[in-house]
Amino acid sequence: MATSPPYPIPPEAPAPGEIRRAHWWQRRAIRVAGLVTLLALSGLVILALVREQTGTEGFLVGLGLATVPVPLLVAAFRWLDRVAPGPWRNLLFSFAWGACAAALIAIVANSFAIRWIATATADPTSADTLGATVIAPIVEESAKAASVLLVFLFRRRDFTGIVDGMVIAGVTATGFAFTENILYLGNAFVTDQLSRESGLASVTAATFFVRVVMSPFAHPLFTVLTGIGFGLAAFSAERLRLRRVLLPIAGLLLAMGMHALWNGSAVFGQYGFFAVYALFMLPAFGLLTWLAIWLRQRDLRMIRAELPVYGAAGWLTPPEPYALGSMRARALARDYASYTWGKAAGRAVMEYETYATSLALLRHRGRRGRAGADFVVRERELLEKLWERREPARPALGYAARAITPVRLPMPYAPHGHPHTPYPHAPYAPAAHAPTPYGQPQYGQPQPYPAYGHPVHNPYRS
Repeated sequence: MATSPPYPIPPEAPAPGEIRRAHWWQRRAIRVAGLVTLLALSGLVILALVREQTGTEGFLVGLGLATVPVPLLVAAFRWLDRVAPGPWRNLLFSFAWGACAAALIAIVANSFAIRWIATATADPTSADTLGATVIAPIVEESAKAASVLLVFLFRRRDFTGIVDGMVIAGVTATGFAFTENILYLGNAFVTDQLSRESGLASVTAATFFVRVVMSPFAHPLFTVLTGIGFGLAAFSAERLRLRRVLLPIAGLLLAMGMHALWNGSAVFGQYGFFAVYALFMLPAFGLLTWLAIWLRQRDLRMIRAELPVYGAAGWLTPPEPYALGSMRARALARDYASYTWGKAAGRAVMEYETYATSLALLRHRGRRGRAGADFVVRERELLEKLWERREPARPALGYAARAITPVRLPMPYAPHGHPHTPYPHAPYAPAAHAPTPYGQPQYGQPQPYPAYGHPVHNPYRS
């Protein structure tokens, strides 16, 4: 007797029993090992190059001073990513790529290009100026953009919009600036040692003030433009292939242009640096900061708008969309679960919030015709993840929703404005209450999914 699979099988997937054996280079362990080896070798080489230029003492001083802005920048991008947090491995890869691979590419390529120009023109001064204003922006922004491209191609499920692009690009640039600051600050310290300068009048203090105090956001600001281009491409429909190619290129060109303007500010005269800083860099930084905050608030509003339809189908309780659309309520729910049932419950609630956000983002893309062919499969996966963690999450989110609003929440939610959308109902029916590990009612036995639509039909795909 033939039976249908419990989940839809994408068209490109092999039939059961016909799974093809992957080549050795396609295995995940081999790819991870190769990537880690590449980054480790790049780190060792960059370490040797920087230590050769600065000496051991200069390297240690530069390392200590360059570390100062890193936690603040990483925390800022992590804060931006809190609504739909991506996996730590992506951030770790991005920082390592920027600090090791991108920095190594930049040092080697910039040095080679400047030497070639100086030899060809017999003018070392012009070669240095051209290298700083033209060569360096092209090489460095391309090297940093490679990290965003790799995450975009190979971690596509984790790269869904502008915020993801900004976070990956910003963390990559933070790693790159970290290595670059070690080199600049280490060289400044060596200069001070030779000239016996110290205190606020030293080259080290001036370099620290300019690179760490005044402009720690410079490299992240440039590369975030590339990330925005990739983010817009990720949010575009798959059929708009030309747009998906041109948007990242446009973002990269903008990043190169801003980087070139910043590096060439000294050419504009004695006060050129301060003029570019005050009239261009600070406004651009303020604009991108506003954009980041606006995107964060937009995602929270979108969560409150997209999730109620799943409450009508029984997957969520009525207060949950409201609580999930508030960062304060999310934190209260995690604290409540951790205090009441332990750290495991708190982690379950945090995972519940993450999966619910991913579900809202997926549905938002689907309604706009920008979801992939695996929309239905991905939707069911996320719903299953939510259902597995419902016991601690439902009461915790309900408590948080009541705590942050004095207004009684409406019940039930109705899926207005979403016609012809065959949402599956929750596969569990309420049964007699029984104790659970979290002290909440136990639900009945699972029921099979209702059959609806073609197994690979995407109701949003146009």
